[in-house]
Amino acid sequence: MGDKTTGRAGAGVIVAICFFIAALEGYDIQAFGVAAPRFAPELGLDSGQLGWAGSAAMIGLVIGAFVGGLLADKVGRKPVLVVSTALFGVFSVVTAMSHGYDHMLLARFATGLGFGGAMPNLIAIATEISAPNRRAATVTTIFCGMPAGGAAVALLARYGGDAVDWRMMFLIGGALPLLLTPVIIFLLPETRPVQDKAADRNLFRALFGQGRAIPTLLLWAVFMMTLVVLYLLLNWLPTLVIAKGLAASDGASAAFVFNISSIIGALFLGFVVDRVGFRWPLLIVYLALAAALYGLGGASALTPLLALSGAAGFLVIGAQYALYALAPVYYAPQVRAAGAGAAVAVGRFGSILGPLLAGELRAAGYSADQVFGALLPVVALAGLAAFALTSIGKAYRTDATGTSPLARSGALGLPADREHP
Repeated sequence: MGDKTTGRAGAGVIVAICFFIAALEGYDIQAFGVAAPRFAPELGLDSGQLGWAGSAAMIGLVIGAFVGGLLADKVGRKPVLVVSTALFGVFSVVTAMSHGYDHMLLARFATGLGFGGAMPNLIAIATEISAPNRRAATVTTIFCGMPAGGAAVALLARYGGDAVDWRMMFLIGGALPLLLTPVIIFLLPETRPVQDKAADRNLFRALFGQGRAIPTLLLWAVFMMTLVVLYLLLNWLPTLVIAKGLAASDGASAAFVFNISSIIGALFLGFVVDRVGFRWPLLIVYLALAAALYGLGGASALTPLLALSGAAGFLVIGAQYALYALAPVYYAPQVRAAGAGAAVAVGRFGSILGPLLAGELRAAGYSADQVFGALLPVVALAGLAAFALTSIGKAYRTDATGTSPLARSGALGLPADREHP
């Protein structure tokens, strides 16, 4: 626990604040995908430039996650979270003022720096305020804010009318984080554990020492491949639906269903893994995700497209947020944010590659069906890596105190015979 203890009410306030930060990140990220068909013609962006613009925020996020995680373990979660939230708010407003490709690229990069700084702190805070047997549920509850924010912008795009053009979407997405920043300053307590001056804070040893090299590399691989799929869908799902011959409003509806189903999937999988462990639920999720993407490739009517978009959101977001709960327990408390930040940052190369992959495939003449099909090998590899991680890496999870490199019985709040079988 941090240097300020939190009771049940205090923990609820923390979760609510973190949820809204995640929601505003999700709003802005999804706003890019929903607004892309509108601003691309106005700014004269081709498919390749659109892919790079979508990936620019993810490049910034990689840098922000590394830096934000390191700083949070040194100066605290709260100040880094305040600066990060204000940063992505300011540059969401700057995005709304873009008048060309270069301006858009720089604005999205700077917005991503704020996203990256916030994410490892949200993961660390969730880990530090939750009981071990509620850790996955707490993390997934907080990060359900992201699809909730995405669903909000999809609704805004569908029903906002002429008053809500693409610039207004980003103006709203910038104003709200700036309004939330004082709330963080005044209401969010610091949760960073009391620092032991004798503790080893060397990040390289934390990531790769005491036999953690293989679990760390597997964790990074699963993050990266899952995020290829997630961010391709977040940025391109509306455009790919439109490419199948449906209306722009149908593309927005697919994004809405994707995000709403994501919330259900994240909460459900968080509940499940707190009780039966990560290994088998994650394997089943990745197999089902491959089936949903295969179905999306072959569907052409609106109803099956919406149903399969919902299934894809339920599965891919559920898997990603379960990984957020899993990542911190491999690292000791004094390097927890940095360890989580490294996983987020390296994994985010997948979020850079996802939008770029779709842009390049579309520019090369690939159909929407072929783009969905290109994701199937990625999902298969992610599922295999997740299974290996939850098998090989089990022995290296730390307990709540971080006093041992080996997982102890009940370290995740589960009986010994049920801990990640």
